[in-house]
Amino acid sequence: MASFDYIIIGAGAAGLLLAEAMGKDSFFAKKSILLIDKAAKQHNDRTWCFWEKGQGNFDTILYKKWSSIHFEGKEINKKYAIAPYQYKMIKGIDFYTSILKKLADYPNITFVNEEVVSVTNSPAENCVKTSNNSFIGKTVFNSILDATALLQQKKYPVLQQHFIGWYIKTKDPVFNAETATFMDFSIPQKGNTRFMYVLPTTKNEALIEYTLFSEHLLKEHEYEDAIQEYMTQKLGIYSYEIIEKERGSIPMTSYNFTLKNRANLLYIGTAGGWTKASTGYTFKNTEKKTIKLIQHLKSQKSLQNFGKRDKFWFYDLLLLDILYRKNYLGQSIFEALFKNRNPQLIFKFLDEETTIFEDIKFISALSPMPFIKALFRRLF
Repeated sequence: MASFDYIIIGAGAAGLLLAEAMGKDSFFAKKSILLIDKAAKQHNDRTWCFWEKGQGNFDTILYKKWSSIHFEGKEINKKYAIAPYQYKMIKGIDFYTSILKKLADYPNITFVNEEVVSVTNSPAENCVKTSNNSFIGKTVFNSILDATALLQQKKYPVLQQHFIGWYIKTKDPVFNAETATFMDFSIPQKGNTRFMYVLPTTKNEALIEYTLFSEHLLKEHEYEDAIQEYMTQKLGIYSYEIIEKERGSIPMTSYNFTLKNRANLLYIGTAGGWTKASTGYTFKNTEKKTIKLIQHLKSQKSLQNFGKRDKFWFYDLLLLDILYRKNYLGQSIFEALFKNRNPQLIFKFLDEETTIFEDIKFISALSPMPFIKALFRRLF
C-alpha cells in the first residue's frame, strides 16, 4: 500500500490550486503528494468567472474579460464601468491544462485517475480507497462534498445557485462583446430569485445562463425554455447554434463545514465551505483560501484550527435567512444595491475586504426591515 505525506482528493479548482501551490513552494519539495481524480481533466466541463483588480495570476489563460457590466431590474437598466476591476472568464479545460502542465514538472507530485470510494481517518494516518487501490496519507485534503449532514440539519438554511447555460453562436452580430450582463432580473420571477446571466465573447457568441437562487431545482426543460424565451423576446435571436451546454448546482449556506475536519484531514473547496454563501462564487475564494492554507501548513498547526467565522459569515447568514423564507425578495435586494451603490463597493464587500464603515454604507442601501427581522429571529 503506497504511502504519501499529502493526498489531495479531487482535481477541481481547490485540488489543483492546492497541488500547484505546494509544488512551487520549497517547503514541500521533499514531501510526497498524491492527487486523485476520477477524470483525466481533458474536457471543458465548466466556466469560472470572477472580478479582479488589474493583473491576476490567471490572465494568461483568460478566455475573455470585460471592463463594464450590465444590470437590469424592474426600475433600473444600466451599464456600469467597473474599473479598477475587470470581470474575467476562464474555461475549465484551459485551467486544467495549464495547472496539470505545471504539476508535471514537480517530481514529488503524482496524479492518479481513479475514483475515490472511501476515506478512513485515524489520528496517525488516513486510508484512501479507490476503485482499484488503497493509499495511506499522513494528511488528506478532500474536495468531495457529502451533503448528508448538511441537508439533515435545520439550523442553517440551504439554498442552491442552480443554472443551465448555453454557449451559442448566432448568424448575425447581436452582442456587445465589451459588456457582460451580470444580472438581468427583468424576467418572470415566479416567486423565486431568478435572473439571466449573459457573457458575450464576440459579437456572434455568448454564454447565456438561466440562474436561480432557490431551494429546489427545476426540470431541465424549464431552464431551457426560459433561455429560448429570453433569446427571442429580449435579444431578438432566432437563428443560432448551441456550441456547448453547462449546468450546475452550488450550495448556498452558512452551515459550518469545518465540523468534519480533523487534525490531519481537511475538507476543501465547496466541501469545505469555500464557496461564498450569499452568491455562490467559488474561484477567487478558493485562491485566497489556498494561500492561507499553505501558510497554515507551514506553521504546522492542526487542520482543525484552519478557518474561522467573521462578520461576513454573519452578513451572509442574514441574507440567506431572508431568501429562504421569502425567496422572491432577491430581486429587490440586488436591485437596491445596484440602484444605490456603485459596483466597486459591491465587489469589495463581496470580496470580504470592506471596513466596518464601508459595511454600513453598503448595508444602508437596503431596506432594513427584512434584515432586522432576520436578526431578531437569530437572536431570539
